[in-house]
Amino acid sequence: MASAQPFVLRWGIISTGWIASCFVKDALVDPKTRDVQDVGHKVTAVGSRNVDSATKFIAQYANGDSSIKAYGSYAEVFADNNVDAVYIGTPHTYHYENALDAIKAKKHVLCEKPVTSNAAELRSLLAAAKENGVFFMEALWTRFQPLTREVKKIAESGVLGEPVALQADLSGDFGLDKIPKTHRILDPALGGGALLDLGPYPLIWALLALYEHPSNKGSKPSNVTGTMLKTPLTGVDRSTSFTVTFSPTSSSDTNTLSAQAVMSCNINASAYQTGVVIRYERGTIAIAAPIYCPKSFTVQYFQEGKSGTVVKEETRKFEYVGSGWHFQADEVARCVRDGKIQSELWGHDKSLLEMDIFDEVRRQGDYKFPPGVEKVV
Repeated sequence: MASAQPFVLRWGIISTGWIASCFVKDALVDPKTRDVQDVGHKVTAVGSRNVDSATKFIAQYANGDSSIKAYGSYAEVFADNNVDAVYIGTPHTYHYENALDAIKAKKHVLCEKPVTSNAAELRSLLAAAKENGVFFMEALWTRFQPLTREVKKIAESGVLGEPVALQADLSGDFGLDKIPKTHRILDPALGGGALLDLGPYPLIWALLALYEHPSNKGSKPSNVTGTMLKTPLTGVDRSTSFTVTFSPTSSSDTNTLSAQAVMSCNINASAYQTGVVIRYERGTIAIAAPIYCPKSFTVQYFQEGKSGTVVKEETRKFEYVGSGWHFQADEVARCVRDGKIQSELWGHDKSLLEMDIFDEVRRQGDYKFPPGVEKVV
């Protein structure tokens, strides 16, 4: 018999930057506004490099709740017995050490994307999470949004046939000549550039539509290619395009999917409509930008035997209170409640595949981080 009381997860927040403020504001939205009755969230601690920053953050983004502890270090958050799980919103290249410290303190972890600087760091974190018996997940919030779940349902229903090709782009004009070279998007010491910052979002749609598709049977891509155009300002990638191909690699391969995803990201160009187009044998799904938190998608159905001739078109729109970050928090709460160490929606295999792809694209683009950035190689 289900408990009448929702399971409330107590969060410690690591970092007081913009992305942490987005997460906290959404975590504090009443779950009932999104028809969630079984879990809830409480922020119990905020850690920053100084107490003042943490105090200001609580005042501004957590309703000035005096019960929330403000700490001038991350270590104090990890040591707090009133913290069940930590949300890590620090720059990419700090994720590994911050997450490892949290795991060693036996805290469950939701770590911002990209989860680490490379795949080796992630494998090390996953081993530590397993050893310490804690839940660990990359905060790829897009995967948990209602729109994404609905796209997946239609994509796998068979009504459109098999997926054939996907195009996805996420770009943003950061005004590269006007920002300091120490800005996260330009600084190679912070894992700067388009691929790690923006690349997870085009890729998540490819993994959802192709890697997760039943016909793929969990097979890894048969081929990954990438090319980078670097900015002379700091040498990070300004524009990156990468292609991920899924096809049977031998006659004994159980994977029957034959499809390709072409993805791009730029830090000197604005995003455009339509953000993602997934093409199937018998139709298309077009997802409106911004692709990290889209609010609508359109399905086109083709006339039988006439590919490209549209006989029906449906547009679905989604609305909810908040900005879309809370759905991943709900997933963490449910997994922790149920004693899981990973999510079934965005499991460790997907984050590992993401980082393996990024490592390969960086290798082909000859983008090396400065010495010491990668803590595990």
